[in-house]
Amino acid sequence: MAKRTYVRTAAVLGAASLALFGCSSNDDSSSSDSISAAGGGSSAAEETVSTDCTPEVATAGATPVTTPLVVGTLLPETGTLAFLGPPEVAGVQLAINDVNEAGGVLAQPVQLIPGDSGDTTTDTATTTVDRLLAGGSDVIIGAASSSVSLKVIDKIASAGVVQFSPANTSDQFVCYPDKGQYFRTAPTDVLQAQALSKLIAEDGAQRVSILALNDPYGTGLASNTVDNLEAAGIPSDQIQKIIYDPNAQSFNAEVDDVKTFAPDAVAIIGFEESAKIITRMHEVGIGPSDGMAVFGVDGNMGNALGESVAKPLLETMRGTTPLTDVGSAFQDRLKAINPALVDFNYAGESYDAVVISALAAEAAKSTAGTDIAANINAVTKGGEKCTTFAECLPLAKAGTDLDYDGITGALNFTDGGEPATGSYGNLVFGPDNTLTTDGFIVVGE
Repeated sequence: MAKRTYVRTAAVLGAASLALFGCSSNDDSSSSDSISAAGGGSSAAEETVSTDCTPEVATAGATPVTTPLVVGTLLPETGTLAFLGPPEVAGVQLAINDVNEAGGVLAQPVQLIPGDSGDTTTDTATTTVDRLLAGGSDVIIGAASSSVSLKVIDKIASAGVVQFSPANTSDQFVCYPDKGQYFRTAPTDVLQAQALSKLIAEDGAQRVSILALNDPYGTGLASNTVDNLEAAGIPSDQIQKIIYDPNAQSFNAEVDDVKTFAPDAVAIIGFEESAKIITRMHEVGIGPSDGMAVFGVDGNMGNALGESVAKPLLETMRGTTPLTDVGSAFQDRLKAINPALVDFNYAGESYDAVVISALAAEAAKSTAGTDIAANINAVTKGGEKCTTFAECLPLAKAGTDLDYDGITGALNFTDGGEPATGSYGNLVFGPDNTLTTDGFIVVGE
């Protein structure tokens, strides 16, 4: 049986301001907050975002819309997070299959329009959103990247369409002026920071370096992790934080700074560029296979990283990713959709995003995006428990208050449209650079 560790503490930052973007000059190895730009000395003013707010709430329209529910996807088929695309796409397709087999929404089959999100280096997401909106999408599942979602969230919200991400974790969305149209099944980085910090602290680390990419996801998760490590008893002068440019040609300077700091643990908060960082770490003798305790996060803890780094350089590297013990049966059903699947990250979150949207439409008796948005939070908490669309559908049709506990477990959405708890897989790379799951960590309520 998989191990489950529960952390019932509240988020360390709570409603405090969270650093999301920041650059300052590199400091010496004793600095607790060394911010660098790879390949240069550029810097920018630090920007913060508050999570202390009353989130905006959608208001249902006066006249229901009863046309078929149209779901579009904005998921990474290309770009830096393309490794997350296959399980997310499979999760969406499986959910739509299940919804339609149970009778559909408003007794009509749900329609699917697939789309690629790309990444922040292209305009793929904007082009895809324009196509999805023109195609009549009521709900758009995506994006995976927080930065990509921020590029299109205003356009989607202004169109009165639901944006439902299975993988956004940045805290920037908590108070974002989204007209109450944005939701996510992935827990926020306030929670992932708790899980990551727990792994690091329980490993016995006393001096920690954090390498994080310079975007809302990277800087926000890094700042939260620093605060949680300090709360765990590691002094601030024993924590080094380096923010890097993910598009840099080389990360030698950053890795060399880490070596000079001489940590006993290193956390890497990044995407595909993590392969270059870890390769350089090995070159200077501080990689996972060299005996350094190295930790990753959802942006890099996938088998795609293992394919990008020589074996066995990742051996012993651990990390966190939002993951629930969904069991082999669900994974087998996903493989029936895509037999080539090797990762299952965010598949359950993608599945649940579709089912929640479908149940909200049934509860609203309408497929209008604003009507769906006005009912999403309510179908995840407080009512009669149900665990599948087929089980929940009669309750929704009867107007019964329902509480959908999904593939990812209890959801209990907050007013901000996100789970109140987070379940994370404790992932570890073996000598063949492939991942296994060594239990689960549940944080939050």
